[in-house]
Amino acid sequence: MVWARLGGMDELFGTLRRAPDIEAPNLFASDASDRLVLDEAAEVLADSGSGDVVVIGDRYGALTLGAAARFGLAGIRSHQDRLVGEQALARNAATLGLVDRYVSLPLSAELLAGARVVLLQVSRGLAELDEIADAIARYADENVVVFGGGRIKHLSRAMNETLGAHFSEVRASLARQKSRVLVARGPLRPTDAPPYPKLDRNAELGLTIAAHGGVFAGSGLDIGTRFVLEYLDHAVGEAEAGTVDSRPAGGAGAALSAIDLGCGTGIIAAALARSFPLLVVTATDQSAAACASARATMRANGFDDVRVVRDDGLSLQPDSSADLIVCNPPFHVGSSVHTGVALGLFRDAGRVLRPGGVLLTVFNSPLAYQPDLRRLVGPTRVWGQNAKFTVTASTKPVDR
Repeated sequence: MVWARLGGMDELFGTLRRAPDIEAPNLFASDASDRLVLDEAAEVLADSGSGDVVVIGDRYGALTLGAAARFGLAGIRSHQDRLVGEQALARNAATLGLVDRYVSLPLSAELLAGARVVLLQVSRGLAELDEIADAIARYADENVVVFGGGRIKHLSRAMNETLGAHFSEVRASLARQKSRVLVARGPLRPTDAPPYPKLDRNAELGLTIAAHGGVFAGSGLDIGTRFVLEYLDHAVGEAEAGTVDSRPAGGAGAALSAIDLGCGTGIIAAALARSFPLLVVTATDQSAAACASARATMRANGFDDVRVVRDDGLSLQPDSSADLIVCNPPFHVGSSVHTGVALGLFRDAGRVLRPGGVLLTVFNSPLAYQPDLRRLVGPTRVWGQNAKFTVTASTKPVDR
């Protein structure tokens, strides 16, 4: 038995790794809130059977694999927004010999139908928590119990209120090791249609923006994206001129390709598709909520030819296959400020761009990514700068 072999939760948690996500001395694959969720839910988990348990927001597998090993559970359904979390869960499950105990699913009726126990890492975003709570109340068993854990510094009274809009009873556990668990019961069955994605018409852009709860900036236009949009026409022109000798069939017209890297709701991809109808546009993000939002944005605006791909960076894209990449990179890994994600995206862009291709990047000016962009992509120029953001264009050398 896995649990007997491991010798307890300390050893199980110590076995977990974040890979393929970033690993660093200050970044961990589990924390005290994972342990507290499993302890608070222990009585109901011990009485659960195959298919009763759903895990949402598990970062790297601590909740899913902890429940499987400690309580001998199978048929666990798991949903993780971040693709690298899903991949880390699979790797950790293989290490522990638990690959047959769970299945990964989208946030949907299939994930939650008939669920009697939901283990949850509480999202810091209220809209994401609202969408998750609505889905649980809508699809799970009428006797479902939700155990939502988090670090106290990341929990707020508004989270209790958000859960309270969907459940008749919400209580908080005692604190332990700077963590707490919110326990919700009595789902208030909604009778209307699911409220996500939210669709809003943006008059400034002339586009309808769709947003699921977990996507950055919701259905609004964040100021970094607004700034980089000013430079799209120039970037397309430079990319077309720079890659003309390396595109297929001598390449003009439809052969020109662009990628919205870390697409969020897909605003940049939609803007490219509208302004350049012959451009082959791909939008990519590792977030399931972002990809679902981007697909809904494309449908809402009639851009059916834009391809949306859930991917860790550009791992699915061939070498030297894109003329233009546009990127508004994140600067956090979870709750920690870390540049590793952005550097990985720049490295991917350097590989995927055709010789002469352009990476258009917007970032918070204090991050000063220019040396990294020169090293990982090529010659880099500042095209725009304001009080907060910098826009750069990096060109892949023709001899790389």
